[in-house]
Amino acid sequence: MDLLRGANLYLVGMMGVGKTTVGRILAKELKYHFFDTDLVIAQVANQSIADIFATQGEEEFRELETKVLGQLCAYTNLVVATGGGTILRLTNWSYLHHGIVVWLDVPVDQLCDRLRDDITRPLLREGDLKSKLETLWKERERFYTQADVRVCANVSDSPEVVAARAIEEIQKAIKAKIGNDVN
Repeated sequence: MDLLRGANLYLVGMMGVGKTTVGRILAKELKYHFFDTDLVIAQVANQSIADIFATQGEEEFRELETKVLGQLCAYTNLVVATGGGTILRLTNWSYLHHGIVVWLDVPVDQLCDRLRDDITRPLLREGDLKSKLETLWKERERFYTQADVRVCANVSDSPEVVAARAIEEIQKAIKAKIGNDVN
């Protein structure tokens, strides 16, 4: 997609929306490099995200997340899958705005189905899964809505369909911006 001109794509959204899976597909399609901030953090810290939360706390994890994002935004031609809470820090938005922010939006009920058996996510370890996800959603929705592009996914959509829809929406957003800049 020539319209991108090397601009990075930053995928945001709740945990379980498919940022990593869709991100890999987008990177392949666009001939970009792919990074998942959670995987980079785990490599840098030499421990799992769950262990970072358990031993150092969420605040330390968020610090690492900000550092990783700051380093990645210095490059171009990247698709970056961010952690679900990346959008909570204003500093992170300054990095995200170096590229195009794509919000993958999946209904909470669908997230419950996807995450029901996932024991790796520290923020979902205790309590009722649906109420936890709804609480996180309510805290984060106002931040997600600041994305440049929103891609809604349905239960029947394959990751390939979501990636294709993302490319369409990105193209529309870029063309609209170009049109607005000319007028």
